[in-house]
Amino acid sequence: MEQMKKQLTFFTTDTEEKPTEYKTCAFTGHRQLDADFSAKKLKKETENLVKKGVEIFYNGMAIGFDLISAECVLSLKKKYPQIKLIACVPCYGQEKYFSETDKKRYVKILKKADETVVLSDHYFQGCMQARDKYMAERADVLVAYCHKSTGGAAYTVKIFQNLNPDGLLIFI
Repeated sequence: MEQMKKQLTFFTTDTEEKPTEYKTCAFTGHRQLDADFSAKKLKKETENLVKKGVEIFYNGMAIGFDLISAECVLSLKKKYPQIKLIACVPCYGQEKYFSETDKKRYVKILKKADETVVLSDHYFQGCMQARDKYMAERADVLVAYCHKSTGGAAYTVKIFQNLNPDGLLIFI
């Protein structure tokens, strides 16, 4: 991942280096969160994006970072009712192997999401990447918790950069 980071240009919501107007954001991140993960930093960055005009948040609904970021958006909706959470589900049954606790969180988030997009009626090899590409195609901003150069989060970062070279990339 360090090699990947050296190739990227980083911006944060605290700078004014990019005058582009951003309206949509997607989240990507690992299922396992390290000790360095900060939900407080995620909420701060997400709220900064809302203050800068982002209103639509795409979320892949996987365990770990995705569910936490979805809950973050839902908590901010109380203060910013104009924002919308779009749950991007790769296939029916995504939650099949989730723990009981995560299944309950997943269902609760889906009920509160403003929209749910299900990209396939069944699992197939590559359906997760199809979901990631769907979100990357629609996002002006990508918020990533990505510490590896392989896997779904790294794929989403790469596809976002290829599809949207002027997009804002924020690492949490």
